[in-house]
Amino acid sequence: MSTFAEFGLESDVLQAISEMGFEEATPIQAKAIPVAIAGKDMIGQAQTGTGKTAAFGIPLISKIAQKEDRIVALIMAPTRELAIQVSEEIEKLGRFKGLRSLAIYGGQDISRQIRSLKRKPQIIIGTPGRLLDHINRKTIRLDDVQTVVLDEADEMLDMGFMEDIQSILRLVPEERQTLLFSATMPANIQKLAQQFLREPEHVKVESKLLSAPLIQQYYVEIQERMKFDGLTRLLDMEPPELAIIFGRTKRRVAELSEALMKRGYAADGLHGDLSQNQRDTVMRKFRDGSIDILVATDVAARGLDVSGVTHVINFDLPQDPESYVHRIGRTGRAGKEGTSWSFVTYRETDHLHFIERVTRHRISKKVLPTISEAMEGKQKILAERIMDTIRTEEEVNPFKWVASQLLEQYDSVELLAAAMKLLTGDKKDVNIELTPEDPIRSKKRKFEGGGNRGGYGSNNSGQRRPYGSGQGGSGGSWRGGGQGRSDSRGGSSGGYNGGQRRPYGGGQGQSRSSYGEGNRDAGRGRPERRDDYRGSRSSSEDFVKI
Repeated sequence: MSTFAEFGLESDVLQAISEMGFEEATPIQAKAIPVAIAGKDMIGQAQTGTGKTAAFGIPLISKIAQKEDRIVALIMAPTRELAIQVSEEIEKLGRFKGLRSLAIYGGQDISRQIRSLKRKPQIIIGTPGRLLDHINRKTIRLDDVQTVVLDEADEMLDMGFMEDIQSILRLVPEERQTLLFSATMPANIQKLAQQFLREPEHVKVESKLLSAPLIQQYYVEIQERMKFDGLTRLLDMEPPELAIIFGRTKRRVAELSEALMKRGYAADGLHGDLSQNQRDTVMRKFRDGSIDILVATDVAARGLDVSGVTHVINFDLPQDPESYVHRIGRTGRAGKEGTSWSFVTYRETDHLHFIERVTRHRISKKVLPTISEAMEGKQKILAERIMDTIRTEEEVNPFKWVASQLLEQYDSVELLAAAMKLLTGDKKDVNIELTPEDPIRSKKRKFEGGGNRGGYGSNNSGQRRPYGSGQGGSGGSWRGGGQGRSDSRGGSSGGYNGGQRRPYGGGQGQSRSSYGEGNRDAGRGRPERRDDYRGSRSSSEDFVKI
C-alpha cells in the first residue's frame, strides 16, 4: 500500500488527508493520483465506495492556487446526493488551503446558488441539467476551466445526460485535463472518451462488488404478505448499526418507512417525491445516527455513500443484477464486513438464479428466525446495552433514587422486565397495511411477441436477431422492435403484441436513456416498471394486513 506522503503533496493537503482519517491510499487512489498530478487525461474504472472521490479530489486540490478567483475546476455527477457528497469531501480536502467549492444541483433555489457564485468558487460540483441552466443564464462561465471530472459517468449516461455532457464539454477550453470515472465501460462511455479525452491513461481496479468477499449474502423465500413480519424479525434478531432497505417503488418506500416508524423503529424513507430539503433532512439524520434504518428506491439511493452501513435488505428484488450489485455494495466498505438479505417470492426464484449467474456468486438460502428467536435476540441486545450503561456510573446516578423507591414497592425481576418491555419499543398491536407488489419475472422468461417464440425476433431472411425484431419481424422479447436494431432504443413495437408494453425501450421514437421512457422515479433514471404476470393483478386498493 502507498502512503499519501509518497505522492509529493503539499503540507496543507497532507494535513487535511490526515485529519480525515486516511492513512494508506486505496488501490484506485494509488494508481490514479500520480497520473492525475502529472496532468494527463485519465479513465478511472472503479466502483462506488473504492475511494475514487479522493483519487481525483487530492490532485485537483493540489494544483489550484488559493489566490485564484475564477472557476478552474468542474466536477459533474449524476445525482444531487452524489454532488453534495463530493462537495463535502472536496471541502474537507481543501480547507487548509482555503479553497472555495460550490455544489450546484436541481431542487435547490437557483437564486441562492447565484448568490453563492458571487463568492467566486474555484471548484464547481454539479449535475448536468442544473449546470446547463446556469450556463444559459450566464451565471457560470467555463472559459477558465483547466480540469474537468466526470464522476460515475456510466450512471450519468444511463440517466440520459449524454447530450447535456457533450454540450457542457464543448464550452470548456480544449487545453484542459479531463478525468473520467466509471464503474463500467460500455460503448457509449468509450464514445464519450474518444470524443473528449486526449490520449487518456486507463486506470482500472478490479470490481470488489461482483464477488463481494466481505459481504455475506443471504436470501429468504417468503410470501409477499409475510414480508413485513419477516423484516421485523430480522431487524430484531440482528439489530443493525445502520441499515438500508430497498423497495422497488416510491409507494413501497413511503408505506414501508411509515410502517416501521409506527412499529417503533428509528426509520425514514428516501424517494423521488421528497423535496430537496426533505431529502437533506433524512440523509442528515441517517449520517448522524438519529435514525438507523433508511428505506430507499434505487434511483434515490444512487451515489449514496455512507460509512458504517452494516446491513442491506432487499425488501423487493431489483430489476437487474447490476442494481443488486450496487445495492449490496452500500455495505462491506473500507475493509469492514457487511450483510445483505433479499426477500424472494416463489415466482421470483428464477430471477434470483439469474442474478447469481451474472454476479458469479451463490446467495445462501436462510430460514427466517421464529418470533421467539427474534424476541430473544432483541432482549439479548437490550441486556448488553443495559450492562454497558451500568458501567458508566455517572449516567445512572440521577435515576437511582427513583429506582430505590420502585424497588420498595415491586419485585426487582418484574421491574426490570417492565423496563425492558418499554425499551424494546414493541408495538405489535399497531395495524400495518402494505400494498402488494407484483413479482419480478426473470429476463429469461418468454413473452408474447408474435411470429417467433422465445427471446428472438425475425427478419426477412429468417435469421434470428436477439433482443429485437428485424425488418418485417413481429417484436422480440424485452427490447423493442425496429429496423434490425438490437439495442435498447427500439423502433415501433415493443416486446408485447401490439406494442402495449415496452420494457427497456421499444416505442415510437428513440429514448434518450438506454432504459427507455417510462414513469421515472426522480425525473430521470430507470423506469419504475411493474411487470405483468398471468392471473389477477393487485389494485391500489388491495392491502396486506399484518
